[in-house]
Amino acid sequence: RSDGPSGGQWRQRNKKQWRTKSKAPEKEVEKEEQILREPVKETGPRGTCQTMCPIQELRDREAQNRLHRFEMVPGTERDRRPWGDPTRAVKEYSRPAAGKDAMKSSDLRPPEVLLKTVYYLIDFVIASPSLNPWTEVYSFAFDRLRCVKQDMIVQRLSGLECLAILERAVRFLIYASYRLCGEPLRLYDPRINDTHIQEYFSWLFDCYTNGPGPYPNQDEFQALGLLYNLGSSSTLQHIMELPVRLRKARSVTLALAINQAYLERNPVRLLRLARRLNFLQACALHRHLVMCRRDLLLIYSHGYSSRNCSFPLDRLAQLLSLDTSHTAQLCQAYGVEVDQNKVAFSKAAFTEPEQGRLLCKSYHSLVSEKQKDLGVKDIIHGFT
Repeated sequence: RSDGPSGGQWRQRNKKQWRTKSKAPEKEVEKEEQILREPVKETGPRGTCQTMCPIQELRDREAQNRLHRFEMVPGTERDRRPWGDPTRAVKEYSRPAAGKDAMKSSDLRPPEVLLKTVYYLIDFVIASPSLNPWTEVYSFAFDRLRCVKQDMIVQRLSGLECLAILERAVRFLIYASYRLCGEPLRLYDPRINDTHIQEYFSWLFDCYTNGPGPYPNQDEFQALGLLYNLGSSSTLQHIMELPVRLRKARSVTLALAINQAYLERNPVRLLRLARRLNFLQACALHRHLVMCRRDLLLIYSHGYSSRNCSFPLDRLAQLLSLDTSHTAQLCQAYGVEVDQNKVAFSKAAFTEPEQGRLLCKSYHSLVSEKQKDLGVKDIIHGFT
């Protein structure tokens, strides 16, 4: 059609609007990881700390009133100097400094203690129904998991414990990216969360590649990586270099089909395939859904632009994987006219919504309906 979007317009839109990946890693995080990975010795030190938080750190933070309320002895929270609970305190993240010697062995936790720490964070903090608000739960768990990663890097850890930690960290951050979507930046920064997801993915895939294998969860995370990074040429190339056994896995095949629909600019097929995803896969995909639905409305605004043509609202709702009320709200946000149960598309009327008017969190039904009775603990441990 001569009045449709030109190829140049599609390419421009594809670069600027379909791709939702962060523009660049956070410089601070990148610098920290670079410092941590500097080879200070041929082999990393080995941790000897057998508690989730080194005793000296617990004493120091207790004396300096730097305990988080999740780490205090119950009943002492309102005291002038609350007590630290050794069974709840977890080592706090501290920024590495250039030229700083590796941490003392007594401050480093060995692999089995790190895994125990991660299990504690998942079972008794992240999945706790009594700890609220969840933005604070996320902030605490994010910081303590970051410190777990720091201990792992300093010790040059690998092996099954390392994989178990990385896999759970990825699930937690992907779940958080969905659950905290739309929260104020002071409580949750999606770019920082994304930076750490990419770092964990990179490390996890390196472990899969360089380890003896086979790994029972590898297909799950290869699919999650592709769904999270739709349209990424490097991610797709990585997938295509996997063994045939992994490429033919059901989850990877579905992720490849969704990625193909994304590259072909076919939002109808993408949304139809997305209905087959499980909950965590949908969480990984969810950050692309706003632009996917936007492009569907744009395509239909050109293809069905006519004064005498109307489109059934309920049919459009099915295509968008929304209910009719949210479909009507979405149409109105983009300038598409809705009259009772009919939609009147017009290429001239299509407009971009004002900043802040379109809230992604209001259109999460495609993801939320998949959670059903799944608990947070089961999601992050992979018991789905």
